[in-house]
Amino acid sequence: MHELSICQSLLDQARQIADQNKAGIETIVVLIGPLSGVEAPLLAQAFSIARQAAGFPDTELEIELSSVRIRCRQCGSESKVPNNALLCGSCQSWRVELISGDEMILKSLVLIEKPAVMVKAG
Repeated sequence: MHELSICQSLLDQARQIADQNKAGIETIVVLIGPLSGVEAPLLAQAFSIARQAAGFPDTELEIELSSVRIRCRQCGSESKVPNNALLCGSCQSWRVELISGDEMILKSLVLIEKPAVMVKAG
């Protein structure tokens, strides 16, 4: 399950950002395209395991799904298309370039203030 290693990398990246801001992580928001090779349900399942191991037991994962969008090289129009039919919506040409749909992006983090640590003088 490569989703687990993806989650570990995602949590490492989030930790770096949180550490730079001296904050905790409440929520991680990712954007996943249907052509990314990442299965959202498997990612969510793997995240529940990875967050425990990474020391973020309360951090939530929000998954947003993107659509497949293409630009036609023949007529120049942009279309939202089904995952398995990369044809121009205007002229039906197969000469298209992918604009979105293959991404997995760390879209945002909801950071929280870390509670102050009390040090007992001894």
